[in-house]
Amino acid sequence: MAPNIAGTQSNLSALLVEKDEIRMVNLGIPEPKQTQVLIQMGSVGICGSDVHYWKHMQIGSFIVKEPMILGHESSGTVIKVGSGVKNLQVGDRVAIEPGVPCGRCEFCVSGVYNLCPDIEFLATPPYHGSLRQYHCHEAAFCFKLPDHVTLEEGALLEPLAVGVQANKRAGVTFGDVVLICGAGPIGLVNLMVAKAAGASQVICTDIDDKRLQFASECGADNVLNVRGLSDMEASEKIIALFGNKRPNRVIECSGAQSSVRTGLYAIRAGGKMALVGMAPNDDVTLPMITSSVKEVDI
Repeated sequence: MAPNIAGTQSNLSALLVEKDEIRMVNLGIPEPKQTQVLIQMGSVGICGSDVHYWKHMQIGSFIVKEPMILGHESSGTVIKVGSGVKNLQVGDRVAIEPGVPCGRCEFCVSGVYNLCPDIEFLATPPYHGSLRQYHCHEAAFCFKLPDHVTLEEGALLEPLAVGVQANKRAGVTFGDVVLICGAGPIGLVNLMVAKAAGASQVICTDIDDKRLQFASECGADNVLNVRGLSDMEASEKIIALFGNKRPNRVIECSGAQSSVRTGLYAIRAGGKMALVGMAPNDDVTLPMITSSVKEVDI
């Protein structure tokens, strides 16, 4: 049953004001447009991008120029529907797809709407996110959860989708040998997706032993702490852990230049690398001749 919000305008929201400063502010409850639903938020994850914006006010070319509500990994309960909404009703528990595309450009009509240049993505400048009590979202990008899926699990569907897309882009399938650089939450969902896709071996790297231990518990065949190692030293140790085989698929989830370089040195000729991690700065230096000679698809 949906809550009764009549007579209240309380909508506590986490507003990023400037570097290292987040304020809890009351912005009032929005009214859904014709194609939108109003959602009482149930669970919102804290993504690495949220932390980057908080600590650096930017990720590459995405720069926070004015106060912005954080959060995009989210789920909640529909409490009001727009007049044109047919797929949802009050009381439905939903997971939110945070990127709403234009629906008209060549990318949208060809089915790769995630590449839409005009996509409105939650908590990506200049668009507000969902780390608030109430949020309006396009109904077409809200997905009803089965009764056995919790709201916490629903919020995890967005990072899981990142892992599915990254493995799809890297072409991971049965028998592949996969290196995952970075054992944070996104590295872990990529690990689990790779194993589910049939990878024969998956190794995770990181600079934090606790994260690597958790990666082992989540199914990694081996792990490597690369702290203090040069790019080449790390790649040599990775190859040794794979039984003197090179990985034919690399999924880079840290955004660190050294990690990307390590993956390119380690990868097998003709392999594929998917870049997932995002660093605050847009520019990195890569061994392009090595990658070109090996015909690596990045």
